[in-house]
Amino acid sequence: MTVTQGGPRTARKVLSWSRGMLDPALRATVNDLPTSMRRIADYHFGWRDEADRPINVGGGKALRPALVLLTAEAVGGMAASALPAAVAIELTHNFSLLHDDVMDGDTTRRHRPTAWTVFGENAAILAGDALVAAAFEVLAASPHPATVRAVRILSSAVIELVEGQSADMSFETRTDVALPECLSMAGHKTGTLMGASTALGAAYGGGTDEQIEHMCAFGERLGLAFQVVDDLLGIWGDPAVTGKPVHSDLRNRKKSLPVVAALTSGTPAGAELADLYHRDEPFGEAEPARAAELIEVAGGRDWAVQRTASLLEEALSELAAATPSAPADTELTSLARLVAHRDH
Repeated sequence: MTVTQGGPRTARKVLSWSRGMLDPALRATVNDLPTSMRRIADYHFGWRDEADRPINVGGGKALRPALVLLTAEAVGGMAASALPAAVAIELTHNFSLLHDDVMDGDTTRRHRPTAWTVFGENAAILAGDALVAAAFEVLAASPHPATVRAVRILSSAVIELVEGQSADMSFETRTDVALPECLSMAGHKTGTLMGASTALGAAYGGGTDEQIEHMCAFGERLGLAFQVVDDLLGIWGDPAVTGKPVHSDLRNRKKSLPVVAALTSGTPAGAELADLYHRDEPFGEAEPARAAELIEVAGGRDWAVQRTASLLEEALSELAAATPSAPADTELTSLARLVAHRDH
């Protein structure tokens, strides 16, 4: 177990520690892909540019691998033993990002053109497929006794993730999306993979069935909170932080959680928002800002902030039920609060 002198590490230090453990193994796995797929993955992760020249622009916080490694420690195991699971989770997460960018038509991620805009839609989809296949190969190659269980946890998570993405796409053409089904979609699309992260960490750390169950629930609630905050940032986030244009989700008329909360609010602002969202004509230049204003007036922003707070409370209750050991208990709590308190 990694124990630092001077007490628990901050969330930022935990993420840095996790990244330091993850990156060599992640790079080695990606490097084994066929050249055509490796080039796209290297670009997507921020390791190489479109001409295959080495760069280092960063590939996100790698929150999910940090949860894997830290959860292994929290149940009394060694973070290093859970490294295959951390790599598999990060590969799976980025498989979903590559596909999402194509499906959503997003042209920017992490302040750079998305992979599909550089290499083409089909190539980006195939690269995502290669990453998820590599994720299962990493797990299958591990001699850890939790390997079979881990493969089942991850395969179930991928199926639920795909179901969530399918529901999200179906919402684009519907005018009757209800808030409970939107929450269910977000739980499948985002909560499930974060739940798999904490379940895998607990399994590789040698946790009991009860600990694995509570850690999974902790991750699922935290993942849903992450999605609510992500939806807030998709409307009101600073492009310098999010790496996406202002009001990007509104321009795409995504039925994100704050939007659906506003649309179903029964308020005049919600009705005006519905008129904007459900018409055939594209938004005019000033209309995304007007939509953001209407969401706020209709209570969508307040609902999302309050929901995030309640999800964080639920997540921390599940974490406590898993009886995590110190200092990992405090560090997991810090990571959870970082997720819920991203600027929005």
